[in-house]
This record gives sequence, C-alpha cells and structure tokens, in this order.
Amino acid sequence: MAIKMQNKIDTTFSATSMSDLVFLLLIFFMLTSTMVSPNAINLVLPKSESDKQLVSKNVEVYINEDLQYFVNPDGSNAMPVAYEELLPALQDAVSHDDSGMQSIILRADKSVPVENVVALMDVLNQLNEPLPEEERYKMVLATEGK
Repeated sequence: MAIKMQNKIDTTFSATSMSDLVFLLLIFFMLTSTMVSPNAINLVLPKSESDKQLVSKNVEVYINEDLQYFVNPDGSNAMPVAYEELLPALQDAVSHDDSGMQSIILRADKSVPVENVVALMDVLNQLNEPLPEEERYKMVLATEGK
C-alpha cells in the first residue's frame, strides 16, 4: 500500500508581482527625474541658438529677477550675497575650484539689466588683477537651448 503525500511542492514561478514592481519603479523614476532641476535658483535664462554645454560645474554666480547675487548656491537654502561681499565670496569659491577650467558661469535671469552683469564683470576684473594672464578667470554666460 502506497501512501501519497497530500501537499505537493509547486515548482512554478509567478512573474506577475515582479512586473508590477518593475512598473512601479519605472513610474517612480520618471516622476522624480522631472522634479530634478539643474538650477538651484528659479531663473528664466535667455534663449540661444547654440546647444553647446559646459561639461564641468565650476564657479557659478546667479542673478535672479530681484537682482540678488548668489555664489555657488547649495539647493534651496542658498543665501543671497550683497554686492559688496561678491569679491570675498568669489575668492572663496575660486579657492575651492578643482576643475582647472578657470571660468565663472553666470546664470542671470533674462530680466536682469546689463548694469548688473557689468558690475559682476568689474568684480571679476578685481579678482583677476593679481593673477598672471594664464590663470585668469573668464566669464561664461549661461543660456537656455532651443
């Protein structure tokens, strides 16, 4: 007399829950990737025909629509820098710059008057004054592509 087991081991694999998990992860990453903003400060950059992008992030200066200056802002807790404090802030940022590109990226809102950009250029000239010609910093204006 043969005794048979009533509980048989089921060797099939159900991939239904795995596909649900993959779709949930896909939706999560699609939603979070749209929330990531390259600018720490909300700016409307001027348009440009060129799509050329700088590879490295050097020293960045932001000027928002309220004419506030920000040097290398760190996320949402960025504090504005007074115009009188721009030179020391840039000197500090340049001392921590390891990129070797010798450039300062200016991200100015398109409503910012030219006078404020020229004022920043004056500060950059003060920064470059003691440096030799080959080590001087150049300003790059950031724009929005097509």
